[in-house]
Amino acid sequence: MEYVLETSSLCKNYGKNRILSNIDLKIPKGSIYGLVGKNGAGKTTLMRVVTGLQSPTSGTYTLSGVKNTDMKITKVRRRMGALVETPGLYKNLSAYDNLKLQYINLGLTSYDTIPELLELVSLKDTGKKHAGKFSLGMRQRLGVALAMCGNPDILVLDEPVNGLDPQGIIEMREMLLKINKERSTTILISSHILDELSRLATDYAFIDNGRILQTLSAEDLLRKTTKAARLIVSDTKAMCRVLDNTGFKYEVASDGSIDVFGDINITRMVHEADKEDVEILKVIENDETLEAYFMNLVGNGGEQS
Repeated sequence: MEYVLETSSLCKNYGKNRILSNIDLKIPKGSIYGLVGKNGAGKTTLMRVVTGLQSPTSGTYTLSGVKNTDMKITKVRRRMGALVETPGLYKNLSAYDNLKLQYINLGLTSYDTIPELLELVSLKDTGKKHAGKFSLGMRQRLGVALAMCGNPDILVLDEPVNGLDPQGIIEMREMLLKINKERSTTILISSHILDELSRLATDYAFIDNGRILQTLSAEDLLRKTTKAARLIVSDTKAMCRVLDNTGFKYEVASDGSIDVFGDINITRMVHEADKEDVEILKVIENDETLEAYFMNLVGNGGEQS
């Protein structure tokens, strides 16, 4: 698998305070990588370090195969777009002119692709309207457009839906999915609206107190949070035969318990198990949201079965 961004034992201190501690991440090319954590967990600091806004105290990161200690990193970083904290907009200029200035800053001499970029973020009809008169959602979309100037390989977004109304959140989500799909842009995104993040992300990293608690794919997370029942039974192998015969989807955990997925008819399951002389000792129902999973993860110090 090809990784656009990798970090190795990355640490960041502010004086005697350690904000990031031994961060190890691998962000696959083409992914939408969700960074999940409470306020103050280290999400923004991590983004500021990998975008070059701050230097790590120790450890390294690699961007498109080039280490941050390599002289070539400045050139490679031009292939990264970022919206960290508040968008840096010229409020007395139009959306077009804001993008034109960003093109100039990047050394781009042709502005032919600006209308396409404005259309991508649904700002093509704003004309000469100054950015200072834009709604919050429009300003956030313009901020993403600024980050997309130069067609970067990876887009780093810190809480891009923060403060948006439901319609603005939907528009941002659709725009990011379009950018990822049509431009094959890898996206590293943080958000405290975890339900919304679950509609976007292909991969996750859970961070708390500057440490990575867990990384996993959206498929793995879905398996862990989908509606399920954990069965504690007297005979695991025999119960697997019962589940195979009845068509239930299941997975055997390392401790011998069995997770059965989907809507489950407990009465039928007990009846079928009885035919194989299997006793169902305990049934634990699970139907977690991403938020509940994260809170349980934090509460357990990073341990999840």
